[in-house]
Amino acid sequence: MGKLTAVGVSKAKAGRHADGSGLYLLVKPTGGRSWLLRVQVAGQRRDIGLGTVDVSARKPSVPGQNDPLDHVPILERRLLSLAEAREKAAILRRIAKSGRDPVAERDKDRRSSRTFKDAAEAYKSSMAGTWSKQHADAFINSLTEHVFPQIGARAVDQIDAAAMRDALSPIWTTIPVMAGKLRQRIASVLNYSNSEGWRTTEAPLRALSFMLGDRPAGGNYPAMPFDEVPAFVATLREDTETMGKMALRFLIFTAARSGEVRKTTWAHIDLPGKLWNRPAVLMKGRKAKAHSVTLNDHAVAVLERVAVLSGDDPDELVFPSTKGKPLSDMTISKIMRDKGLPYVPHGFRSSFRDWAAERMPAIPDPVAEAALAHVVPDKVIAAYKRTTFLELRRDLLDGWGEFLSMPNNVVRLAEVG
Repeated sequence: MGKLTAVGVSKAKAGRHADGSGLYLLVKPTGGRSWLLRVQVAGQRRDIGLGTVDVSARKPSVPGQNDPLDHVPILERRLLSLAEAREKAAILRRIAKSGRDPVAERDKDRRSSRTFKDAAEAYKSSMAGTWSKQHADAFINSLTEHVFPQIGARAVDQIDAAAMRDALSPIWTTIPVMAGKLRQRIASVLNYSNSEGWRTTEAPLRALSFMLGDRPAGGNYPAMPFDEVPAFVATLREDTETMGKMALRFLIFTAARSGEVRKTTWAHIDLPGKLWNRPAVLMKGRKAKAHSVTLNDHAVAVLERVAVLSGDDPDELVFPSTKGKPLSDMTISKIMRDKGLPYVPHGFRSSFRDWAAERMPAIPDPVAEAALAHVVPDKVIAAYKRTTFLELRRDLLDGWGEFLSMPNNVVRLAEVG
């Protein structure tokens, strides 16, 4: 039986107070209380910190009632009552007598309960006040979409270079810009975990660099040649109808970014005016501005079909997942991978731009740039009346829609292929 009592622990004065069998209560002059175990390890004396004293008078759990600490392994608990400190000390003494390192065993148990997803959430929380909400959301959303499905449930101390490679390789060459960001974000989570004692090493970036190889120069997105796009659109129209395929068709007809399509709501759609009025929050970049996209007849047809299938409540997403959340970027990208294509959805913006340059030379370049929501100097827009600028963009996207849907284009490409 130990010498200390629960009441004695709470009233002990500054100093070191022995409980017996190497367990001590340490009380600082400030009143802070902690537990320490003195034990022999391989013939040498070791002082091991067990945790902080729990003086809350927490009652033992009652059978049939859930105690939130019941599921936490005793070696992982950092706030300990006298009884818990004795239990933890007894386990570590047995480990030391068996010839193993009690500190390593204690920390191993602590590390193994953290998954990569848990660590990522903890790292995000630790950066509160440093990151903007937009950056924090982008950080966790990118991991949720591309990384958690691969390694989110894996213990953070088991994430090695091969695990990082497996998470990044699906997008390393197809979405190089995002892959580069994710490489750094995974590394940040692992380095944070190392600092917290959840893993013994930092991120294995050097080994990873040998496994992944170089990304495409310039970080450009692989784009389908514009004269192949009509045939691809035809296959989408003939395929089994899914929300992902309709979103991809809408993306192609509007030359929009995937995130803009996936996150738009019916409140942004003006079907009678054939406009997609995208708020600044939906656009790319910190200085993004609201932007209206003209809708050609084929984009409108997609929207009308979606409205029949899932409704057009202004507060609802236009292209929801089965859970009512935004479709993932991976859902849309997978459509192209399943067809064995080396291109990505974002590349259709380049396809559109090349088509505009070669097939619509009468339309000024700034109009094509504006259609893509690229920044166009105000003085350029001022050179045209604003109504004319919108009409020119409508002419351009109407022409794109017709090009993609002309049977002659599809037949000609089928013959060439």
